[in-house]
Amino acid sequence: MSKLRQVFRTSYCRYYSAQQANKKLPIISCKRPEFNHYEGQTYSKFDGIKLASKGWLHPKSKNDYFIVHGNANKPESEPSYRKSFEEIGVNPELIEVMANLGYTLPTSIQSKAIPATLEGYNTMVTAETGCGKTLAYLLPIIQHIINWKPSLKKQEFNSPLAVIITPSRELAMQIGEVAQSIAQVFDINVSTLIGGKTKKKMLDPPIEYTDILVTTLGAYSKLVTTGIYKIDNVHHVVLDEADTLLDDSFLDKLAHLLRKFSIHHKVTIRSPPSGCQLTMVSATMPVELPEAINSFVDPQSLRTISTTNIHRLMPHVPQKFIRLGKAQKTLELLKLVQADVNQKRPVMIFSNKTATCDFVCMFLNENGIECININGQMAVPLKIGKFDAYKNGKVNVISCTDIASRGLDTIRTHHIINFDFPLYTADYIHRCGRTGRLGSPPGCHVTNLIAWPREVELVMKIEASVRKNGELPSVNANIKRIIQSRIAAMGAVAA
Repeated sequence: MSKLRQVFRTSYCRYYSAQQANKKLPIISCKRPEFNHYEGQTYSKFDGIKLASKGWLHPKSKNDYFIVHGNANKPESEPSYRKSFEEIGVNPELIEVMANLGYTLPTSIQSKAIPATLEGYNTMVTAETGCGKTLAYLLPIIQHIINWKPSLKKQEFNSPLAVIITPSRELAMQIGEVAQSIAQVFDINVSTLIGGKTKKKMLDPPIEYTDILVTTLGAYSKLVTTGIYKIDNVHHVVLDEADTLLDDSFLDKLAHLLRKFSIHHKVTIRSPPSGCQLTMVSATMPVELPEAINSFVDPQSLRTISTTNIHRLMPHVPQKFIRLGKAQKTLELLKLVQADVNQKRPVMIFSNKTATCDFVCMFLNENGIECININGQMAVPLKIGKFDAYKNGKVNVISCTDIASRGLDTIRTHHIINFDFPLYTADYIHRCGRTGRLGSPPGCHVTNLIAWPREVELVMKIEASVRKNGELPSVNANIKRIIQSRIAAMGAVAA
C-alpha cells in the first residue's frame, strides 16, 4: 500500500510541476487576480480597459498594488546575428582598444548610429537607457580625430575639435572619464569643463590643448561668449541628454550658443574637415521638436535613429506600483530599504523636491541606515564625489532628485524606489534607467510608492499603455514645463 502511495505521490508531483511550468506569468500581476493581464490579451471596445489602479482615488484602495513584469514570460531566444565593429566601419585600432575594454560586439543602437555619424550626418539618437549610447557617438568622434590630426595645422589652445554638452556636472565628469579611457591610447586630449568656478576661469583663463571638450551648457556658454574657448575648429557638437537641454529651462541659452556654429546639412568628411555636425542623444525625445531648434539646425537634416523599446517601460525590469496613504510612505520606505541593506543590494531613492530628498536621507540615517544625498540645490563642493561614493561601493543607499536620473552610469543599482512618483513620464523612464543596465546584476527591480491623486492619474495612464502594448503617454510633456506652470498659476489666480 505504501508503495502505491509513493508511486501516486511521485506521479502527482510530476503532473503538478508540469502544470506549473506551462503556467504563464502575467504581463501585469495584481493583488486582485481578476485584474491580471496576460500576453496577447485584448479588451472589448465597449467594455474598455480594466485597470487595477482605476479605483485608487478612493481611500479604501490603500495597500493595493500591481506589478508590471514585461517580458518575464518570454523564453530566451537564440542569439540573433549582430554586426561586428569592423562591419559598421570602426577602424582596427579602435576595435583593439574596445576589445581590451571588454567590448567585442556593438549594441543595437551602436550598430545603427555609428555608421551615420562616421558618414557626417546630423543625427538624433534615441534609445532606452543603459544600452551604450555614449560609445555610439564617442567612437565615431575619436575615429574622425585620429584621421584628421595628421593633416591639421598647428592647433591653437582652447580650440577643441569636438564638444559634448550635458545638462549636469556629474554627467559631464562621467562622460569625460569614458572618453579619456579610450582617447589616451591615441594621444587625443580630453578635457572636462564644469560650472562652479566659472568666474575664476574668466579671470584666470585655462590654457590647454584639447581635442574633445566635455562640458556643461552654462560654463561653456560663458567661456565661449568671453572668447576664452574658440569654436572655429569645432566639427562635432553632441547634446547628451538632449531632451533636457531642449527643455524650456535650457533651450534659449542652447539656441543662442549653437547659432554660433556652422552646422551643415551633411559634413564633408575629409582632412581638414568642413563644417560642423550635430548629434542629439537621449533615452526620450519629444515627438514634436521645439521651434527654436530651427535657429541652429535644419530639422530635415536630422537622421532619426532609434530602437523599438523607446518610450516604453523597460521590458526586463519588474516594476511594482503600491497604493499607500501619505502617512504610510516613510514606514514602507524603511521596510524596503532595510531589506536591501540586509542583502547588501545598492538602492537609489528618488524624490521630486530637494527638501524631501534631504528628509529621506535624514530619516534613514536616524534609523540606522547609512545614506547619502545628492540634489541640484547642493553646493558644488558638497556634491562632488557623492555619486562616486555610491558608484564605488563606499555606500549602498543614495537619496536623490532628478539630477541623478539623467545619464549617470552605474551598474551597481539593484533597486530603484520612487518615494515621490515623478511629475512627468519622461522623468519616470530616466529614473528607472538607473537599473537594469548592460552589466547590471540579475534581479533588478523598481518600486513606486503612490499616494497623491496626481500620481494615481499618471499611473492609470501608464498601466493603460502597458495593457494596450503601446508607448507611454505624454513623454514630451516636460518640454512645455514652464508654459504649463504659468497657465496653472494664472488659473489659480483667476479662481
